[in-house]
Amino acid sequence: MAELPTMIQDLALILIVAGIVTIIFKKLKQPLVLGYIVAGFLVSPHMPLTTSVADMENVHLWADIGVMFLLFSLGLDFSFKKILKMGASPMISTCTIIFFMSMLGVVTGQLFGWGKMDCIFLGGMLAMSSTTIIYKAFDDLGLRQQQFAGMVMSVLILEDILAIVMMVMLSAIASGNNPDGGQMLGSVVKIGFFLILWLIVGIFAVPLFLKSVRKLINNEVMLVVALGLCCGMAVFSTKVGFSSAFGAFIMGSILAETVEAERIEKLVEPVKNLFGAIFFVSVGMLVDPKILVDYAIPILCLVLTILVGQGLFGTFSFMLGGESLKSAMRCGFSMAQIGEFSFIIASLGLSLGVISDFLYPVVVAVSVITTFLTPYMIRLATPAYNNLEHHLPNKLIKSLNQLTMGNNTHTQEQSLWKKLLKQMAVNTLIYSILSSAGIAVMFTFVLPFTRKLLPGWELHWYANAITGVLTVLLIAPFLRALVMKKNHSSEWKTLWAESNRNRLPLLFTIFVRVVIAVAFIFYICNYLSRFTNALMITIGLVVIVLIVFSRWVKHRSIVMERLFMLNLHSRDIDAQVHGKKRPLYEGKLLDRDIHIADFQVPYNSMWMGSTLKELNLGQKYGVHVSSILRGGMRINIPDGDYMIFPYDVLQVIGSDQQFTAFRNALEEEVLGRDYEWENREMKLRQLVIGEDSPFVGKTLIESGIRDLYSCMVVGLEEGKESLSPFKPTRKFQAGDIIWVVGELDALQSLFNH
Repeated sequence: MAELPTMIQDLALILIVAGIVTIIFKKLKQPLVLGYIVAGFLVSPHMPLTTSVADMENVHLWADIGVMFLLFSLGLDFSFKKILKMGASPMISTCTIIFFMSMLGVVTGQLFGWGKMDCIFLGGMLAMSSTTIIYKAFDDLGLRQQQFAGMVMSVLILEDILAIVMMVMLSAIASGNNPDGGQMLGSVVKIGFFLILWLIVGIFAVPLFLKSVRKLINNEVMLVVALGLCCGMAVFSTKVGFSSAFGAFIMGSILAETVEAERIEKLVEPVKNLFGAIFFVSVGMLVDPKILVDYAIPILCLVLTILVGQGLFGTFSFMLGGESLKSAMRCGFSMAQIGEFSFIIASLGLSLGVISDFLYPVVVAVSVITTFLTPYMIRLATPAYNNLEHHLPNKLIKSLNQLTMGNNTHTQEQSLWKKLLKQMAVNTLIYSILSSAGIAVMFTFVLPFTRKLLPGWELHWYANAITGVLTVLLIAPFLRALVMKKNHSSEWKTLWAESNRNRLPLLFTIFVRVVIAVAFIFYICNYLSRFTNALMITIGLVVIVLIVFSRWVKHRSIVMERLFMLNLHSRDIDAQVHGKKRPLYEGKLLDRDIHIADFQVPYNSMWMGSTLKELNLGQKYGVHVSSILRGGMRINIPDGDYMIFPYDVLQVIGSDQQFTAFRNALEEEVLGRDYEWENREMKLRQLVIGEDSPFVGKTLIESGIRDLYSCMVVGLEEGKESLSPFKPTRKFQAGDIIWVVGELDALQSLFNH
């Protein structure tokens, strides 16, 4: 008999131990991430009392796949449009938190005399709060619908995005012996270039592909296609110098803008959970008790650094973002822990061989301690504010609570200029990147091909000329959009008509964009020919003029842009069609004490079947139901006669305090769960009515079979192929053979009567 491969044995051990430990942690109401880490410690070579994993290399391979799928799922839950709609407030808070916490990490590492790369990576680890742990804590404490929690989750999303960028930058820093500002700036530019390029090309191409094969894809095929796209982008990402995790995240964010995003997210979730669990188990395998004892003081110092640092600098950062002192303290105290991204950054440092072996288990220990303390830190925020309020002058507290980003003092003309220039800058950047990518593709693949078809020095120039013409035709729509887009916008027309002094600056913006467009043509000519500079500039101007006035290029440019925008907004359009889009007035309420939150009606709610009028939610809890989401339908402004059903999503307007009371009632007023369901199985039995039976001479109603014994007569056996119905007025007779259905205990009671 063949021996079972070591890989299968290790997988069986990991999953069995992880299953047992996570059940215990679920019972204790602790985050599952900690359960996986404990399971990893139990099956690691550092634990001699239990069976250990035999082949660590296979586990690390699965862990790498787990990181990739974790970031792919993160991308599916992320939308760049969400970030843009957040405004400046979360961005300011996020950048400030990351800066301060990174510096604290670096300084703390230096105080302990650790190496340079250890300090740099430690700073990155301490800057990343855990999205999953905080979300779970908010959910357990009933705070998820409160206003400050929404601000925290916005910052956490941005932190996750910046963590991806930080991983790429750390990789670039680790690859150089003496990284300087130029290398870091080059890394950021490279990240930005590929990020924009992949998103634009992906949002243009991937939805078109999924739409064209929509009728052919079931859930199984969709899962394979989604994971194939994920792995494909991961491979491509490594080819251009980034990590596979970065590529997986990009593909996830591209698919997040498609109509199929929610479907893909549900299909991928089991795969993510499996490999993600293996990743966190692998984290626990690196925990060495000896290192934890030797580094007990640094661990405690790092815990205090996170708690105090997030409490102070986190609060300050949220205040810079425009939050009041009370709200900022609640936000800052909530983020006092590190989690999954810290492990991923530590794994990156180990894989690159630039951090010490002790740092990983130290960070894991710090994460475990701060995770246990997270609920207590969240609860501590309000008492800490109340205590601070008693000791600070009322005038100072009032001014801090009214702190905002500042009033807008721009005139209307300044605002129009700002909006127009911002749009032009974004368009110029995007179309420049697309043009650069088009030229790179043509010169990398098409030029060698044409030179191979036309070999020899005499035909070399023909190959260059053909490639040059094809390259110009490929990027012509991008160059035209670069020069002409926004020249007929409402902002342009308003500024042109308002004052003659605006006209020269407006014309200058066209001139700058023409110069950029000519530079692309100049580069193509310079690469493929030996013309003089003056001739190449002249050719560039002529080509740009032809492109601007070409109807064919204009048509292609407009069609491509419309198709891109349709793909970009396809998920929003689908949400509007199916009634899932949130109301437009939601943002108007965020500046006040009340806001909107979603609550799902449990499947066993005692409210189901009741109307809004009967529930009287406004009088009881002070909240107002603005919409009901049921299936794919939205019911806006429901009247009192609308009935509540299980799994309805209620969009409710109210304050944090009202939401707390409403949520508690919704979760507590439920039907009790039947824990003896195994004994509630229905059985079908035959019953013969004897001469001494108490049912003889009685009708079905008089017998009490339903009311007294909780059983039901389903038919009368009369020798026919099928049972005859037992009429309620018919009286039982001796010798009747009836069939009765009921629970086993009820049937036994009936038969023994």
